[in-house]
Amino acid sequence: MKSTDKKPDPLPENFGSEDEASEFWDTHCITDYEDFLDPVNLEVDLCRQHFEIEVDEEAFLALRSTASKRRKSVKQIASEILKEKLEAA
Repeated sequence: MKSTDKKPDPLPENFGSEDEASEFWDTHCITDYEDFLDPVNLEVDLCRQHFEIEVDEEAFLALRSTASKRRKSVKQIASEILKEKLEAA
């Protein structure tokens, strides 16, 4: 909801850190600064779905170890392994 009671605090030109920016936006409403916002073109893929599956701790630790060695996320490694195994089945 846009505040109409008082003029908003000036928007800093730059924030010294992410923490400083976070502190500012934790206490200020973005709608009070709409004049400073630039429109952007944004494409959203609403067709993609993500699913959750449960794995035991041993499997998760193995996934995490493999992900670390290959410098990929656990999610990527799990998907790759599942795809490979399912194609071979």
